Amino acid sequence: MRYPFLAGAVVIMTAALAACGSSSDGGGQKASGAGATASPGAVAPRGTASEGPSPAGPKTSPASEPPKIPSDDLTPATGTFTKKQKEFLVDRVPKGMDPAAVLQTGQATCDRLTYLVKVDRDTAVGAIVTGEIADAAPAVGHLCTQHQALVDRAAGGYADGTHEGGRLRPGRYRDVSPTKNCSWQVTGANGKDLVSGSSDDGKRTVITIPQAARAFTSTGCYAWLPEGDNG
Repeated sequence: MRYPFLAGAVVIMTAALAACGSSSDGGGQKASGAGATASPGAVAPRGTASEGPSPAGPKTSPASEPPKIPSDDLTPATGTFTKKQKEFLVDRVPKGMDPAAVLQTGQATCDRLTYLVKVDRDTAVGAIVTGEIADAAPAVGHLCTQHQALVDRAAGGYADGTHEGGRLRPGRYRDVSPTKNCSWQVTGANGKDLVSGSSDDGKRTVITIPQAARAFTSTGCYAWLPEGDNG
């Protein structure tokens, strides 16, 4: 399910990046219950997630990954990489690929976050939670550390889907892009309904996942971000 506000923001920002070739350095609520640029493209939101969100994006099997360029051979055609740029590239550049092209994808990720956080900080965090902005963690860790707080908050969020097991975290959460089709349910032992509801007014909702929770299911809500003490 696409969300007009987020999609529009990403489209506008992508067009701006294409035109400028830039790179980066570095309503109401209701409570419920207990170097150069490239066009890396956005990753569509994932569906069911049984073990929680994956802010860094989908991973391929190690057996299917091509050999990587050794770190000593990571040099651009002209000029040099900074220490942080080279750290970002280690074990990320397949043999036969220009390291500068891989660096460009990381810089573009930083540019997306810089743009979105100016539009709406929660939207930027939600885009990491859902994978709309993939591989944010390594890009932020080396190329735009000023956005580390976004990645840290996204690590405690939930995308649409079912979340259970060890990564289910009790606490208060707020949805990012509420619609009339947003619904949620928190279940306890033996599937007992602990908290459930739906959005029918377009206002952002705050829910509480209690200690007794065993599973949290969200549909049509896009993403939930930690709120209050667990934010």
